[in-house]
Amino acid sequence: MKFITLKLALCRLTRIFLCFFLMFPAALYAEQSIKTDTVSHLSLQGAITLAKANNSLIKAAQSEENASNADLKDAKIAELPTILAGGDYQRFTSLTLYNDFLGDAKSVPKRPSSNGADASLSATFNLYSGGRQKAFEAEQVNKKGLSGINTQEQSANISLQVAAQYLGMVRLNDQKRFIEEQVIRAQTRLKNINALYNNQKVTRSDVLRAELNLSAVKLNLEQTENDITISNQKLNVLLNLPDTLKIYPSDSAAMPRPVVDTLLPIVASADKNAFDVNRIAYNIQIQNARISGIKSNYSPTVALFTAYGLSYPNTIFYPPVDQAYSIGFVGLKIQYNISSRYLNKNKMAAGKIRLQELQYVQKNISDNTRQTATGLLIKYREALNRITVSEKSIEQARVNYKIVSAKYFNQLALLTDLLDADNLYQEARFNLVQAQTTAQFIYYQLLYTSGKL
Repeated sequence: MKFITLKLALCRLTRIFLCFFLMFPAALYAEQSIKTDTVSHLSLQGAITLAKANNSLIKAAQSEENASNADLKDAKIAELPTILAGGDYQRFTSLTLYNDFLGDAKSVPKRPSSNGADASLSATFNLYSGGRQKAFEAEQVNKKGLSGINTQEQSANISLQVAAQYLGMVRLNDQKRFIEEQVIRAQTRLKNINALYNNQKVTRSDVLRAELNLSAVKLNLEQTENDITISNQKLNVLLNLPDTLKIYPSDSAAMPRPVVDTLLPIVASADKNAFDVNRIAYNIQIQNARISGIKSNYSPTVALFTAYGLSYPNTIFYPPVDQAYSIGFVGLKIQYNISSRYLNKNKMAAGKIRLQELQYVQKNISDNTRQTATGLLIKYREALNRITVSEKSIEQARVNYKIVSAKYFNQLALLTDLLDADNLYQEARFNLVQAQTTAQFIYYQLLYTSGKL
């Protein structure tokens, strides 16, 4: 009886352990899910670094660059000799002989044997082809460089998008803070106006106007919070992070900005370092390589070839001998395609025209890049001046609001004047944050245009 009781107890204990181990992975997964819904403090530079490491489009561009590198290696391998190995075996039937065309048929065995076999090894090595191989390798080298430029531009493009979303979140977070303060002012104002109304010092319209203003400010707060959520999700997509992750920018709108003079060298070298300028330069080199490949068709080809084989039976002698034999040779082969004199004429003309077209495009891209970089520098200087003006405007608007507020509650101003003063103060604060983030974004645009991002 005791044995049965002990057995039942062990069975129950085993079931408890099984349930624990089965539930453990689910609990772990739930814990991981909770951890993804967290707040992450991230700087602008940290966000850009994270995007360069995680973004899917950048990884796709890197994959294409790796494929171009493999194509280059394949082009270099083409210099090596072509080696072929082969073999065959035959089993022949009896030989049927006919007299008088198809009459008096008789069968005789094939001489010297009904079996046949061959094994061979051959190699061909290109000695000269007018520079065709060199042109092909040059084209692949420049294609690899072009894919590298594409990867850099994709990385810079994603970085610029990250900067735009990040600075947008900085602006929205400051805007939310300003509106929250405005809500407090509106609530306090409504409370004071209700007190004045109860003392019959203001009309009912002022109370209604204050209530409408408070509702409008709260709606603005809700809209700003929704915009922050949307911008957060867009940033998560760029960083390849979970949608539930909440990012809080650790950099403020007043983050350090470079002095205008430090940007002059970047603007001066924009027409040399820009992605579009480097891309068109690689395309020109690729076209030059293709023209060299077309020119190689006018030249003869010289190749060294050799072969060694083992055969059975010996058919070199007559009659054939029932024996195997081996033989090899080394030779030099020269070929010249006479028709290339007229077949490649139009190809060469088309190649030169396309080269000239690319050179025209190169000049246009260089001019546009220089103009864009100069324009961004001008707008950056303008944004810095706007920051200075906005900083002064905030203090003026704040003092104006205090004066108008005092006048209103002393029955010396209208409620409309007070609300206008409040909106003016709010707008001045918005303008400063807008000017600060705009200047920062123009700086990143300049880096992108100059190929430095």
